[in-house]
Amino acid sequence: MLSGKTALVTGSTSGIGLGIALALARSGARMMINGFGDVAGALAQVREHDPQAVYHGADMSRPAEVLDMVRQCEAQLGRCDILVNNAGIQHVALVEDFPPDKWDAIIAINLSSAFHAMRAALPGMKQRNWGRIVNVASVHGLVASPAKSAYIAAKHGLVGLTKSAALESATTGVTVNAICPGWVLTPLVQKQVDARAAADGVDNEEAKRRLLAEKQPSLQFTTPEELAGLVLFLCSPPAQNVRGVAWQVDGGWTAQ
Repeated sequence: MLSGKTALVTGSTSGIGLGIALALARSGARMMINGFGDVAGALAQVREHDPQAVYHGADMSRPAEVLDMVRQCEAQLGRCDILVNNAGIQHVALVEDFPPDKWDAIIAINLSSAFHAMRAALPGMKQRNWGRIVNVASVHGLVASPAKSAYIAAKHGLVGLTKSAALESATTGVTVNAICPGWVLTPLVQKQVDARAAADGVDNEEAKRRLLAEKQPSLQFTTPEELAGLVLFLCSPPAQNVRGVAWQVDGGWTAQ
């Protein structure tokens, strides 16, 4: 489906980003991945489907490195057709206790890095009159929870950035959309499950059920594979008029 296209996925050495990168590679896209996880392992998995896949180690909190990443994608792969902004970090604290350096880092990585990558990639996409930008926001780009102020501010900002960029490119062949997952069983969330199990004195499965029951009516985790399937749809011809959407994949979280 994506033969002849190139894709850059940030934060793609594990979890949601790796799932998206693998799906794009399986669909024929040439890949650049990025992240600070198991680089060798992630690259090996992606290269099973795209033997020429490359890696860029940009620190997403540094604008110059984000720019270089996009430029290297264009130089090494010929262009950047698909950009998936997935990189993100989290810190939990009340506003009055929130460390300013943590706030700055979350805004930089979860929001500003997407702006810098989009700013670099959009001119080439518009010149070729084809491009797909998918911003991995969150259910927390639409609703709030306590003690996550920086994350929620960043994800709300990312949804707004998505809408603005979509309007700016509305008459072109470039689409800009966001996906908003609820609970996804990533390594980061598994740590929360483990902590819940220890605190409540229950097994892992019961801890998962209790975590989900607080927010996600389906009582099922969204999977990286499901999110990757949505990204593939957004890159497909039937989605050419899907623009500026913040698409919930949250098991009914925001329907309540």
